[in-house]
Amino acid sequence: MTAFTGAGAVAGRGDRGVRAPEAAARYAEECHWDVCPGTWLEMNGGAWHCSCGDPGCAAPGAHPARADWAAEATGSATVARRMWRERPEASVLLPTGRSFDVIEVPETAGFLALARMERREPAPGPVVSAPDRRMRFLVLPGAAAKVPDLVRGLGWAPATLDLAVLGAGGYVAAPPTRWGAWGSVRWVCRPTAANRWLPDAAELIAPLAYACARER
Repeated sequence: MTAFTGAGAVAGRGDRGVRAPEAAARYAEECHWDVCPGTWLEMNGGAWHCSCGDPGCAAPGAHPARADWAAEATGSATVARRMWRERPEASVLLPTGRSFDVIEVPETAGFLALARMERREPAPGPVVSAPDRRMRFLVLPGAAAKVPDLVRGLGWAPATLDLAVLGAGGYVAAPPTRWGAWGSVRWVCRPTAANRWLPDAAELIAPLAYACARER
């Protein structure tokens, strides 16, 4: 199982006022997550643009900045501080398939699932929401391989649900990353000592799949 140690510090402060370099170091040091600096936002002509230079960028300031980003990711807080000193405005990316996988659903489905989880077990682990109106639930690694069969076992065809799983080779943008002009990534459920043990995908898939089915 994957756990955080000392994660109360991550949860004890709001996202506002916490700059990316500090957040990245804390994720590495307190949550034991690998982190990677991504793209950033640049003001040009009175509007924010992604540092990648693509005017049609779908995730401005919130995606990898280089092709070998996965190899650059580090679990060392010392290395993270050095990387963000060189690129202080870079977004904070968390590679998936290492310490955790991610189950991604529409934001409305995510809130519905969380409401169901509040009334019964299981408790979710950390959950992040982004301005793309998607909610991402952190679960134990290995979810990418098992979720399709879990969904079928509940009576749904995976292709009929707006539910995706991010495993090896994927990433999520973490707070306080800014996503274009639409706002910042934020924690819906912060990483804390109380949720330090990540849930298995099998523990969350029923409320998540049900909520996605309601969205169809």
